Amino acid sequence: MPYALRRRPTPSRPLSDMNVTPFIDVLLVLLIMLIMAVPVATHVTDIDLPSGPGPFVPNDIENTVAIDAGDRLYLNGNAVNRDDLSRMVQAASALPHELLLRFEPDAHASYDASAKTIALIKDSGVEHLAFIGNERHRSFNAD
Repeated sequence: MPYALRRRPTPSRPLSDMNVTPFIDVLLVLLIMLIMAVPVATHVTDIDLPSGPGPFVPNDIENTVAIDAGDRLYLNGNAVNRDDLSRMVQAASALPHELLLRFEPDAHASYDASAKTIALIKDSGVEHLAFIGNERHRSFNAD
């Protein structure tokens, strides 16, 4: 049989393979668009880090704000409410010399009360805050 008269064999089943190349191309374009549209992380937490050993200036005024397990506030051992604490801390921060405020929460004090107290202290204008007693909480959630 001459070559021109030969028939091609017809497949017994239809072609079911799908061409996925255009699909992959579209997905890659969408991925690039998504990467370009995502904003760069711009959240910054400012932390004042020491630049080196500075001169030692003894500070003889230290006040302690404490929170007990019942979320009650104490300033230098005296029970106070939030308004009184805010007023006292603002008055102390207005002094001409630097104020060192020590913060000592109980291990069973709520996180909410501690966070609100730290925010109150920050809003009162205190620039020197020390966390006291952290060594007692080394075994957090160890029981």
